[in-house]
Amino acid sequence: MIRRLIVSVPILALVSFLLFAALRVLPIDVAAMSLPPTATLVEVEAKRHDLGLDRPIPAQFLIWLDGVRHGAFGQSVAMRRDAGSLLAQGLPTTIELALCAMAVATMLGLGGGLLLFAVRGTWLEGLGDLISTLLMSVPDFMWALLLLLVFGVLVPVLPFVGRLDPGLVRPGGTGFLLLDAMLAGRMDVLWSALRHMALPALALGMGFAPPIARVLRSSLLDVYHDDYMRQARLRGLGETRLLLRHALPNAVLPTLALMGVQFGFLFGGTLLVEVIYGYPGIGNLMVDAVRNADLPVIQAVGMSYCAVVIGISLATDALHHLLDPRGRP
Repeated sequence: MIRRLIVSVPILALVSFLLFAALRVLPIDVAAMSLPPTATLVEVEAKRHDLGLDRPIPAQFLIWLDGVRHGAFGQSVAMRRDAGSLLAQGLPTTIELALCAMAVATMLGLGGGLLLFAVRGTWLEGLGDLISTLLMSVPDFMWALLLLLVFGVLVPVLPFVGRLDPGLVRPGGTGFLLLDAMLAGRMDVLWSALRHMALPALALGMGFAPPIARVLRSSLLDVYHDDYMRQARLRGLGETRLLLRHALPNAVLPTLALMGVQFGFLFGGTLLVEVIYGYPGIGNLMVDAVRNADLPVIQAVGMSYCAVVIGISLATDALHHLLDPRGRP
């Protein structure tokens, strides 16, 4: 675990450098974009020198990295604000959405996996495989559009734009709206935030639940063929106890590894879903930055995606180590 944590630092640095270098070779003059349209060539060259853009790309990266070390990610060209403050504003929103979506995917995936396992050997098994395959073929943004059409337009029971109802003021604190609302005792804000999060979280969760269900079913089938399961059955243990006390705890370990990988993809998949629902996270921030060629914001958001995915991988490994007694000394 410590080794993985140490290795993650150069991985994050390498990804940041590759992204930085790729952005710097684009035909975009950040210095000119940072100045008014009436700026002279002398002023543009002076600005380019101040920003270090006249230096080699590795030297520019080291300047940027030193700024990141002090909490400065560069000035947004479009919004005239520090990219770090924009990231700090949008990142908690996306993390909350991804966590809620992963909770939905986990509940649907585990429930679906147990259901697929329960109908094994019957004609319903083939039907379940067909349905899960069809569900896997629908991308998350398509779920977002379908849910918006059904529950936002045809049967308007849930809001589908923004994070809060008009007139509500979000409480300050950690930046995580759900947590801040609970700490402040603002149940009206909490309920409104959950209602606005329901459709995007469900869209993301439904896109990632079928693989979890299929892996859990396969793991349960493998576990049921192990010797200790046969011995437990010979001792007269009931099927429900065999499943919940013996099979499921062991079958969930491979499923947990998949969920860690899925969570990384799910976090990246929030981008399109946030755009569809007008959700103010880093997905929308990235789209606006790409539209405006806002390189500092693109760099900051790209690095945050990489850091979160690495963090998810480390957390999954730690949880797997805690749950699997074979990995402990």
